[in-house]
Amino acid sequence: MSEDIEAKIRRLRELGKASAEPEPPVAPKPAPAKKPSRRPRSVGSIREKERRKRILIGVSIVIIVLILTSVGAYIYLQNRAAEELTNARNKKLAEVNLYFKPDIFNNTNCSPKANAIKSQLLDQILHAKSVDELNAVDVKGSYDIALREYNSCIDELHRVELEKQLNRTKEQKLKLLELEFQPLLSMPLPDDIRTKTVTYMNDLKERVMSATSVDEVNSIKADPYLLEVWRDYYYWRIDALPGQDVILEYGDSKKMVTKADAKAVLGGIMDYKELMKYNVVKVEWVEMSLVLPKRNINGAFLSPGDRIKLFIQGQNTTTVDGYFELVLLPVQSGSISVSESQSQSSSSSTSSSTTYSESHSSSASPGGASISDSSSASDSVTNSQSVSQSSSGSYSYSVNLAEILKAIAAGKIQASEEVKQQLSAYGWKVLDLEKDTSLEAIDHNTQLLVIVKVPSIFVPDVLANQNSLYLVRVST
Repeated sequence: MSEDIEAKIRRLRELGKASAEPEPPVAPKPAPAKKPSRRPRSVGSIREKERRKRILIGVSIVIIVLILTSVGAYIYLQNRAAEELTNARNKKLAEVNLYFKPDIFNNTNCSPKANAIKSQLLDQILHAKSVDELNAVDVKGSYDIALREYNSCIDELHRVELEKQLNRTKEQKLKLLELEFQPLLSMPLPDDIRTKTVTYMNDLKERVMSATSVDEVNSIKADPYLLEVWRDYYYWRIDALPGQDVILEYGDSKKMVTKADAKAVLGGIMDYKELMKYNVVKVEWVEMSLVLPKRNINGAFLSPGDRIKLFIQGQNTTTVDGYFELVLLPVQSGSISVSESQSQSSSSSTSSSTTYSESHSSSASPGGASISDSSSASDSVTNSQSVSQSSSGSYSYSVNLAEILKAIAAGKIQASEEVKQQLSAYGWKVLDLEKDTSLEAIDHNTQLLVIVKVPSIFVPDVLANQNSLYLVRVST
């Protein structure tokens, strides 16, 4: 643009010279040899000189005007170009600020590359010399490059973080698997179950290590495998115990069941954590004696070998299974008392009675007054006699069976075998007579001594609740 203004100025100068060319050239004055005598000028020469002077002044004024106009136009154009450059620069700067917002590139780990691209753009915009140079600055393209670099960095950071999180999740899952399998592996397992358990655990660990996401790791569950091997352990434990019955413990509850029933109960549990709460115990039979009132022993109508259950009043969690062995009558029921009595009475009575009575009365009314007089007399004689007579006689005896047994054991009773035979019709057979005759011979509050056979694991419960036990016979 400056070159165009200078070309215009040169053209104006050439036009000024061209306007002066029609004037005849003035010959150079030769050096006078001597000063000629001054002659008066003619009017024509004066006018010519004035004319030339006016032409020169007019040309000079035109030239000056042209120069001033050119300079003004140059300055105007220069100012206009500077304003256009400033507006274009401000527009580019606003475009940079529009794209490179701080909230877009807010990660300090990935923002340096974007900031470097932004700085380069600002440097290009601030040092641009023309609008065309500013227009050549591609802010959007640079923003896209910066955004790709930034997002790539963010994705890499996210990938690294996911990888760290995945590794942490895998490590936690591996520890959890070991903790879940440890209780079973600490048991005295047979070789086949132990091998199966270790194989399951190693397979799950391999699945964890080959997982590619946190969700995949979290989806790996050991529950179905642990349920299977725990169930195998319980079945093996049940089969290894002697006898046909086992004790199943669950919390404070204990129950004796057959081996088949125990497997059925454990096989119906679908959560290995719930299965772990059970304990299988061997049945160890013991005999123990209990002193209970007759009403608490099924009326004592039991026979040796009967299958029984002991219930604790107020508790439904513990039922004691066992067998009935023997019942014994205590001393207050082991005595025989007999009494007899005879009486006679007679009476007689005699009575007689005699009665006599007499009465007199009179009345008069002299002068309107009433006067009466009466008298009576009676006599009675009674005679009675009564005689009574009575006579009575009684006797009683008592035999203490406990003392008889002691005397037989000491050899102090003659014909002890005969006495034993007589006693064999007494004792607990009285209970059978009650049952046969439907007559109660022994009070239902009578304390009886019973011998029962129960699993040893129930003995503490039985001893702690002797006053609230009920003994019943299992009907088959």
